[in-house]
Amino acid sequence: MTSAKSRFSPADLRAALGAGLLSFPVTHATADLQFDEAAYREHVAWQSGFGASGLFAAGGTGEFFSLTTDEVARVVSAARAAAPAELPIVAPAGYGTATAVAMARSAEERGADGVFLLPPYLTEVDQEGLHRHVAAVCRATSLGVVVYHRANARFTAATVDRLVADHANLIGFKDGVCDIDLLTRLHATHGERLVYVGGLPTAETYALPYLELGVTTYSSAIHNFAPAWAAQFYRSVRERDRADVHARLAEFVLPYLEIRNRRAGYAVSIVKAGLTAVGRPAGPVRPPLTDLTEAEQADLADLVKKVA
Repeated sequence: MTSAKSRFSPADLRAALGAGLLSFPVTHATADLQFDEAAYREHVAWQSGFGASGLFAAGGTGEFFSLTTDEVARVVSAARAAAPAELPIVAPAGYGTATAVAMARSAEERGADGVFLLPPYLTEVDQEGLHRHVAAVCRATSLGVVVYHRANARFTAATVDRLVADHANLIGFKDGVCDIDLLTRLHATHGERLVYVGGLPTAETYALPYLELGVTTYSSAIHNFAPAWAAQFYRSVRERDRADVHARLAEFVLPYLEIRNRRAGYAVSIVKAGLTAVGRPAGPVRPPLTDLTEAEQADLADLVKKVA
């Protein structure tokens, strides 16, 4: 059953997400690390003008792991209020199963169109426990659910098969591991029953080879500060314009990765630094992440001039 507040059935959400590039906006912060709702709303409204097919509020790029559950709810509500009605808003859920269930229900109450289930917190998880975790979230909401294959939430094909068979609202699989064998098996088995999302940082690096595995979309962090460039890169991927994709990788993405890889956690920090570089600052990252150094910010600013 479709949520009374959602504009998208799970099947409609699956089709929408797979048809274009996905926006994963940062979560704006004040100098004292509070949620800057006004700045976030302005950013979401601006981002919405560049043709993304879905917006994932407070995801990994949005520092989900550093937000309280109350803050996550505020971010989801702000995204829904600032984005156009036709843009699907996918809200996060995570941590332990009870918390994830509560967050999924909160997302539905706040008008989200889907749930993005991040890995459970800390503990090791076997396949039966992972199955029960996802199943509980799917049962708790009528919204479409996208799972994140990463860290301690590493699914086997058999576990995904069980979940797909039992839960019609499990509609997406985001890969953050680069498990080519698993993706091949899932796409060969389930075809368009699932939307397959590229989730490795930085996703543009893997977009072209992933397309051959049925991964038609990916989470673009670069879309935060260079949305027109990110949208054109995505079009080149979908058109299999290898010359343009490789030229853009060489010109911008690979030097960007060199800066990103200087410290752990920079996959998020560099995105906020990119927004600073284009004159749209989003505030600092929250601990335990750290911001780029002044020298690194200057290096990035020089690089971003090529794409912004």
